[in-house]
Amino acid sequence: MPNSKSIIAYFSREGNNYVAGSVVNLAVGKTEVIAKKIQESTGSDLFRIKTVQIYPEGYTEATRVAQAELRENARPKLMDEVDNLGGYDTVFVGYPNWWRTTPMAVCSFLESSDFSGKTIVPFCTHEGSGMGNSERDIQKLCPSAKMLPGLAIKGSNVGNADKAITNWLKNLGLIPNR
Repeated sequence: MPNSKSIIAYFSREGNNYVAGSVVNLAVGKTEVIAKKIQESTGSDLFRIKTVQIYPEGYTEATRVAQAELRENARPKLMDEVDNLGGYDTVFVGYPNWWRTTPMAVCSFLESSDFSGKTIVPFCTHEGSGMGNSERDIQKLCPSAKMLPGLAIKGSNVGNADKAITNWLKNLGLIPNR
């Protein structure tokens, strides 16, 4: 998609996170690491999806809130929205895979704008469940958008994901295949 304008909209959580079987404190969330690596390769604009209500710092407490949101099919209120989403052809959507799908904040983002005619490129971080049902769930929320195959990176591997990201972007035709 040369000459198209793209943005990376991502939801990420720093602080206490589950990584490789343990809860660790991360200064930067795993999905944010991947979003910035994609930005380095594509030159896309960045937009962080943030909720008005901040998730608890503790991992267990945060998962309880996130599970309740999923159970209730909640749409958390977001702090900001993308200025002029209409100016973008391609929207990368990044998120941690929570219970085989996107966090509800990502659903809030996807339902906040018209994605008709846009190309959505999903990517997620996970600790064993890959993309789960997230691609299908995004397509349901944005039926008039074109979906490209997503990329799932194990959270404990985000620091070493450069080659996987580059290959994925090349295979999708989003960066030159040199």
